[in-house]
Formats: sequence, C-alpha cells, structure tokens
Amino acid sequence: MSNGTYIIRRFLDAWHARDRAAAEELLSEDFTFTSPFDDRIGKRAYFERCWPPGHRIRDFQIETLCANGTEAFVRYECAIETGPRFRNLDYFRIEDGKIREVEVYFGSLPEENAA
Repeated sequence: MSNGTYIIRRFLDAWHARDRAAAEELLSEDFTFTSPFDDRIGKRAYFERCWPPGHRIRDFQIETLCANGTEAFVRYECAIETGPRFRNLDYFRIEDGKIREVEVYFGSLPEENAA
C-alpha cells in the first residue's frame, strides 16, 4: 500500500468513525474541498458545512481506490439513515504527507435502488 493510499484510507476511516481530530490531522492547512455544492472551500468551511451531515451515514464501503503517486480516485457506496444508497467518486491530491485537495463527483444509485 502506498503512503497516499494509507493516508486516504486513514482519512476515510476517521470520517466514517466521526473522529474529527484524526481527520483534521490528515488535512493540510491550505486544504480545499470541491463538490457540486462547494467551490474550493477551505478546511474550516469544510468542517462547518460538510462534516455535520456525515453522522447520518449508516454504512460506508470503499469499492475502488486507484492511486498513482500523489493522486487517487476513490469510488464508494454509502447508505444514509433514511433514503437510498448512493455512490460517489472522490479525487484526492496528497502533498507533504497531507491531503491537499478533495473533489467530489456525485455518482449513481446502485442498481437495487433504480426503478
């Protein structure tokens, strides 16, 4: 397992366990987060806007993690307390042993939800 893969897995484990201190330690001070709802927000805004809803996740499974040096894509499936399962794809960039950037691409619903 590469160092970048290890860092990303540690971050995702901290995120799923709701261990904010462990997650914060893995993000660089100039961390940025982008999603369809967020345009390159910083670390503080990420923890204000994006961290709180995570408590509703009841299941989280990494399906694919493809890393190449300091970059990686992670496809994962989640289930929230109420509502359908969903998949997202995240792009991670690592610098100096910390996560510098995350871009989230909202994905599809697994086939069992499609109707």
